[in-house]
Amino acid sequence: MRIIITGGSGFIGSNLILFLHNKYPEYQFMNLDKLSYASDQRYLSDLKSSSRYYFKKLDLVNREAIQDAVQTFKPDGVIHLAAESHVDNSIKGPEAFVQSNVVGTFNILDECRRFWSEQAEGLGAFRFHHVSTDEVYGSLGAEGYFTESTPYAPNSPYSATKAASDMLVRAYFHTYGMNVVTTNCSNNYGRFQHDEKLIPTVIRNAYQKKPIPIYGNGQNIRDWLYVDDHCAAIDKVFHESAPGKTYNVGGHNEWKNLDLVKKICHIMNELVGDGPDKDYANLMTFVTDRPGHDQRYAIDPSKIESELGWKHQGSFDQHLTTTIQWYIEKYSSLEV
Repeated sequence: MRIIITGGSGFIGSNLILFLHNKYPEYQFMNLDKLSYASDQRYLSDLKSSSRYYFKKLDLVNREAIQDAVQTFKPDGVIHLAAESHVDNSIKGPEAFVQSNVVGTFNILDECRRFWSEQAEGLGAFRFHHVSTDEVYGSLGAEGYFTESTPYAPNSPYSATKAASDMLVRAYFHTYGMNVVTTNCSNNYGRFQHDEKLIPTVIRNAYQKKPIPIYGNGQNIRDWLYVDDHCAAIDKVFHESAPGKTYNVGGHNEWKNLDLVKKICHIMNELVGDGPDKDYANLMTFVTDRPGHDQRYAIDPSKIESELGWKHQGSFDQHLTTTIQWYIEKYSSLEV
């Protein structure tokens, strides 16, 4: 099988390519990535000598470049991860999010439809897997969970553009009979994540003894999903789901931002020590909340669990400690 993975040099994409490359020794992969500030090719350096891995620097806004890549590689499937994803950046500059997340999704989706419709096997033999976010559903109160039938109510330019891309993918299934699937995941954590995200920011600032910023009162709640578990879920859905299905992927793992920061500080006290007054939590600093900050995200993953047999593996403490150790090694190497 030949699979195109868009955004394969980003956080989730890098982990996914390594996961699939290791699991499927007969597969070939093409990574399409424009190499934005959030990309890092070093994470895939082990694949440089692989005859099954190809990289092409490409911005999905460039329709002609996509057409060339699709026509040349002739994929049997696409896993579409490429997106601008940082909410704060979408508030400061929403146009880039419209271009990448809406126009970019349309371009790769439509070029695949054109190419696959010309093949003897027909559209149904090829799969387009769109990877999205739980933020399209908006904000939850203290009770309940996001399900696949929760109405969309995006509250940031980022989540609005992801909602639009979800609807495009849905339309291509209902209008053209294209073999598409969509997954909406909760907040990911793990190795390779960009420094701007919450968990790397907390670890970095603590390690460097700088203030750890906490939006508002720190009571916003997120459901955290280990990136390896997310990769396993994508693998399951891509290979086993019926066409047109949507699955929510979450870790049954809700944390208030303030409590999560305290937990990271506690683990760092044990791993590193040397925090201010022997506690990195003393670096916590409350800052002005961002506009439209959703109060709570929480996913009900029972559909993917019951239909495809996926379940998250391991404990949050174990995975968070592994993650913190990876970032400590990364930040300590910058001092050399």
